[in-house]
Amino acid sequence: MPQNLPRQLPVRPKLEELDRQAEELLLLSGKTELADAQLELAKSYGVTSWARLALACHLTHAIWEDDAATVSRLVAAQPALLGEDARGVPGSWGPPMSYAANLGRTAIVELLFGVGAKDLDHAFARACLQGQLATARKLFEYGARPRPGAVMGPAETLNAAGLEFLLELGAPLSDELGNVLAPVALLLQTYARNPDGKHACLALCANAGVELPDTPSVALHCGRIDLLAAQLGRERGNLSRTFSHQEIYPPALGCDQDESLALHGTPIAGGTLLHLAVDTDEMEILRWLLREGAPVDTTATTDLNGFGGHTALFGCVVSQPFRTGRQRDAEAARLLLAQGANPNARASLRKRLRFVEDESTHEFRDVTPLAWGERFHDQAWVNRAAMRAIAEHGGTL
Repeated sequence: MPQNLPRQLPVRPKLEELDRQAEELLLLSGKTELADAQLELAKSYGVTSWARLALACHLTHAIWEDDAATVSRLVAAQPALLGEDARGVPGSWGPPMSYAANLGRTAIVELLFGVGAKDLDHAFARACLQGQLATARKLFEYGARPRPGAVMGPAETLNAAGLEFLLELGAPLSDELGNVLAPVALLLQTYARNPDGKHACLALCANAGVELPDTPSVALHCGRIDLLAAQLGRERGNLSRTFSHQEIYPPALGCDQDESLALHGTPIAGGTLLHLAVDTDEMEILRWLLREGAPVDTTATTDLNGFGGHTALFGCVVSQPFRTGRQRDAEAARLLLAQGANPNARASLRKRLRFVEDESTHEFRDVTPLAWGERFHDQAWVNRAAMRAIAEHGGTL
């Protein structure tokens, strides 16, 4: 992250953790007063004061705990909180009513609306994004309406319930500029990993008239084993062939053609269907591909600079952390290893992460899957359970 930007405050900031950080800062900075370290820490997060940061912790904790009495007490003491971000720093979760809508805390939403909260439309959008339909319906009853581009929220989170609800209300399947492909592109390219939700969202798009290409990669995105089987019947080579970035993220569906912007861990451009199934958590399809005889050690294509050449096993080690179900990486690794995947395959990889502190490109030459994980520059993206599974099968650094 550029140095002129504040640190990223967690969605659910915890006072005990911030206390610990302030005490560490006091020791490291040479300051003599804890209050000075606390103020510096608060400002590093973009919050005006330690008192405001502590208040954010108390308020958000009460909302998470569905503690309406505490929320009521806090906003009664400081009515300005109704119009401020609940965390004290601008963010997508928004003011207290919107923050509560994210979590489906309908009683707190009712309370805050009753005392003058005005962020109806934003709260409604957040409820739809998170699939909190009871809360969304209550906000709709209060007068909230879908904003232009509202469908982009549930497309980002692969939330089929929220997307279906918005379409039922007549929200257009487009972004705020009227681009009808934008929601589909986002469904394919989002950081989220939720196969069932993604399949349902893409089915909603197809029902709304979006034409999805009849290709193996798109069939995998849609979770359509029947289509994959039909395609395999026409072309058996699909089990081992590699797919370009453009085939995985079709330009015809509005997808971004800059490979460095892709929101995954291990690169998948130039990979096989196994690579793509591992990256997208498509466990049912992964098992089907293995039953059909997909070769586990087929390598991704190698570019002119020698980067690429990795097997699907590498994708089990470095993967998108902003999702539930990361245990699937270890499960995928065990499935591949059981079919004879080489735990000490070697490849050279280049990777740039987005929306993290370090967005520079890093290069890793001649690494095994375990060395790929051990050397990776952001350990939050490394799955240690998958690494243990590989080590148990003879993997080394």
